[in-house]
Amino acid sequence: MQYIPPANLRGHDIEPLLAARGLTADWFNLHDFDPHSTANVARNAYAETMAKVPFHYRTAVASLPQLRTWIDGLVAVAREKQAERGGPIASIINGPSLLLLGVCGVGKTHEAYGAMRELAVSGVYAQWQVTTAADLYAALRPRYGVDSEAEFRKYRDARLLFVDDLGAERKPTEFTEEVNFRLINHRYEHHMPTLLTSNVEPKQLAERLGDRVTSRLAEMCERIPMKGNDRRRRAAA
Repeated sequence: MQYIPPANLRGHDIEPLLAARGLTADWFNLHDFDPHSTANVARNAYAETMAKVPFHYRTAVASLPQLRTWIDGLVAVAREKQAERGGPIASIINGPSLLLLGVCGVGKTHEAYGAMRELAVSGVYAQWQVTTAADLYAALRPRYGVDSEAEFRKYRDARLLFVDDLGAERKPTEFTEEVNFRLINHRYEHHMPTLLTSNVEPKQLAERLGDRVTSRLAEMCERIPMKGNDRRRRAAA
C-alpha cells in the first residue's frame, strides 16, 4: 500500500468521525513511514473514499446508531479475516448490507455518505463504488463502443457498493428489472456489503423492484426507516 504523508484536512470536519471511533487527529496524521500501519491505511481509505463523495456531502456525518453498528461489524470481520490469514492490513470483503428507507429529503443520502466517511477512518481498507440507480441504468444501456458487461462488473464486484435512490423509476422496465436482479442476486449470494437508499415505502418495494429482488433484499439487508420532512425544502424556505 502506498504511504500517504499527513495532510492538511481543513474543511473536512474529520474530528467527529475520528471521535466516534475513539481516535484522534494526531493518530490519523501519525508520520511513521509505515505503509501498513492502521493510520496509513486510514489515510489511503479516506483519500479514495472522498474521491467518491460529492462536494455537497464532503462533511457528512452519520447520526443513526444502526449505521455505527454496521460499521463496527464490518471492521470486526475485516480484522478477524486479517488475523486468520496473517495479512499486513485488514480489508473489507464480506459483510451485511443496509437499506435506508424514507421520503425524499429526509437525509438518507447524507447518512450514507457520513457512514462511508466514518468507515474510511477506521483503519481498515474499504474500496467503494458509488452510483444512483438512474446513473447505473444509464451506464449499462447498450451503446456503441461501450462494453456494458464490463461496466456492470464494476458494480457487481465492488468490495463495497452504495446505490442511491433504488426503485425511483415509477414504471420499471424489463431492462431495469434485469439489472436490479443480477446486481442484487450476485451480492446476496456472495455476502458483499451493499448500502442502499430508497424513497419507496416498504409495501411498494415488490411493485417497484419485483418479488425476486425484494425477497433477497429482505434477507441480506437490515431495513432502517427514516422519518421526517424534506430538509431541502425546509432549508430553502
